[in-house]
Amino acid sequence: MFRKLEYKYIVGIIFVFGLFMDLLDMTITNVALPTLQKDFGASTTTIEWVVTGYLLSLAIFIPVSGWMGDHFGTKRVFMFALSMFTVSSLMCGLAWNVNALIAFRLLQGVGGGMLTPVGTAMLFRAFPPVERSKASALLSIPAVVAPASGPVLGGYLVEYQSWHWIFLINVPIGAAGLIVAALFLKEEKQPTTGRFDIAGFLLSGFGLASVVYALAEAGHRGFGDGRVLMFGLGGIALLALLVAVELRIAAPMLDMRLFRNRLFSATNTVQMVSMAGMQGALFLLPLFLQAERGMSPLQSGLTTFPQAIGIFIAMPFASRVYQRIGPRRMMMLGMGGIAAMTFVFAWVDLTTNAWWIRLIMLGRGASFGMSLIPMQTATFATIRPQDTGRASAIFNSGRQVSASFGVALLATVLTNRLAHHGATLGAPAVRNGAVLAFHDGFIVGGALALVGAAAALLISDKDAESTRHRQVRVERTENQELRT
Repeated sequence: MFRKLEYKYIVGIIFVFGLFMDLLDMTITNVALPTLQKDFGASTTTIEWVVTGYLLSLAIFIPVSGWMGDHFGTKRVFMFALSMFTVSSLMCGLAWNVNALIAFRLLQGVGGGMLTPVGTAMLFRAFPPVERSKASALLSIPAVVAPASGPVLGGYLVEYQSWHWIFLINVPIGAAGLIVAALFLKEEKQPTTGRFDIAGFLLSGFGLASVVYALAEAGHRGFGDGRVLMFGLGGIALLALLVAVELRIAAPMLDMRLFRNRLFSATNTVQMVSMAGMQGALFLLPLFLQAERGMSPLQSGLTTFPQAIGIFIAMPFASRVYQRIGPRRMMMLGMGGIAAMTFVFAWVDLTTNAWWIRLIMLGRGASFGMSLIPMQTATFATIRPQDTGRASAIFNSGRQVSASFGVALLATVLTNRLAHHGATLGAPAVRNGAVLAFHDGFIVGGALALVGAAAALLISDKDAESTRHRQVRVERTENQELRT
């Protein structure tokens, strides 16, 4: 079957399976957090690191993947990353306490961090610029299905099997992906990769880890705490030094010079803000549904699943509309919709009909679908082929950093507001206070999406013309022929 397909579609299919596992693990654990917290006797701050640690590890190892893929070959690095992800998934499923689980999640993020940008680079190199909306459509399949199906699948496994299976399920999928990749992928290297940027790797890793750790600790320690200030300001200083160092290196790990590209810079800004709001709110919702509304893990997952339906409904429409109007207005509309739907959660309480919650998630998904296609397509529109690997590393690193930031930020807001309202999760006597704390968190998540809508004003449709001009030109020619 594979031998009859064009190579670009073979790359797409293989990458979809790898990316599906990677993205699935960003959300499948959310629905299991209350169970993990109970089984391991962990605090809210500690259990947060099951999610945040994975996202942070992704962010740290994504940048190095661009250099590794170009230097050692995309096939070799992709297979190493998939192997690492599969083995660490097995270890997560066998974890004996919360500290072991967090450690194995960090290892899982190493594989996932290298998997996504290398696969993205392979995909966008296989598809010519005018066909990259097709590549974006392929990317949209796992980007949509995995995060949305994670809560449903995780809910079923936690409720009817055990939480161990939310990780063990990756093992057979990863093994199958490795076999297909070994048989059909072609090796590809870039002739000029330069030396490994160890300074950039260390500065980005320690800087990101310090900032996210400070944000996570701020929830119960407060932003004025000495440890929070030390790690927070120290992390910001390391990241500032990272920018200065990377601008001086001939072959940097994170090529900050790419941000001189106006379109690349604008789309990354929108993505980072939007992912912070999306993932942060998606972290809060299962906790709210299970701890305060008393839903089972599966019921919680089924309540959030309509977001996937909304994205599926919007994607075909968004793909067609993109060819006609370009990315700017689509991203503004999509981000505005995400903000509006997230704000609506501030009015959801203990008596709100579950179908209203599902309807909100449906609208949230449709809005995300409207912004997803133009975001993925326009980002690489003006990037040279030889820079695709490093651009992909920045794009995917930014997505994971912002997702990690969003989860840490909204977890901090929740912890802080629970203390403010004198409430704790799942305690019937103070349930009304806990609901108010969740409302505060959703408001912050909506505000982040609103900033993303404003950032979309920076995008120029003219800059992204190469990703749609052929289709537009064909339609104009056909219209002219019909007139004559």
